[in-house]
Amino acid sequence: MEKHLTYFVSDVHLGLQVADPAGRELRFAGFLRSLPEETEALYLLGDIWDFWYEYRDVVPKGYVRVFAALQELMDRGVKVYFFQGNHDVWTYSYFEELGMVRLTQPYVAEIGGKRFCLGHGDGLGPVPFGYRFLRGLFHNRLAQILFSTLHPWIAFRFGNGWSKNNRLAHDVKYEFGGENEPLYKFALDFGSKNNVDYFIFGHYHCQVDMTMPSGARFLILKDWINSSPYLCFDGTDLI
Repeated sequence: MEKHLTYFVSDVHLGLQVADPAGRELRFAGFLRSLPEETEALYLLGDIWDFWYEYRDVVPKGYVRVFAALQELMDRGVKVYFFQGNHDVWTYSYFEELGMVRLTQPYVAEIGGKRFCLGHGDGLGPVPFGYRFLRGLFHNRLAQILFSTLHPWIAFRFGNGWSKNNRLAHDVKYEFGGENEPLYKFALDFGSKNNVDYFIFGHYHCQVDMTMPSGARFLILKDWINSSPYLCFDGTDLI
């Protein structure tokens, strides 16, 4: 059977105590198990977990159904790629040990003769200094080592408490600013230097589908809090 389907999903925010977290995990695991035999690859575009921090010998508990479904996909020969989001940035080796492949944004993949620019979307373009500084701190190796000295009981309560302050937890809707958004400006600049057919990101928690001056499509995937959004490339077009 020819494998020609590629799926993209972002911002599931597993573990976020909003709406129905248990139901969200079941929906996502069900989605993974529903991917047809023709599936060649799955791209996880970040913030699949609302807070993830792994120590060398300790990883967050739970999510057994999701990991089992991902393992079943990989056992079938499906390639699973993942990007670190701003909520699950602290992945070091566990996902790779399971068989997933970590990618760094912006990543250009050629799929079915089309070129895709992929990533979570945070930090791309002319974002405010405050956010860029905070993102740099989260990615800083020394800061990560210092955080690892905290007992997991403390670290996870701090991390989960921090995540509760995000806009999803307070049901704050984000209005995408179109051509004025830093991410769109990044895509314009990147597309002027590279041949790209599709830009696909997450992070903004809103659905966006714009046609750029180059003819490329600029897409943002919505979060999974109240729905189950994904994109599928069938070898010819996104469906």
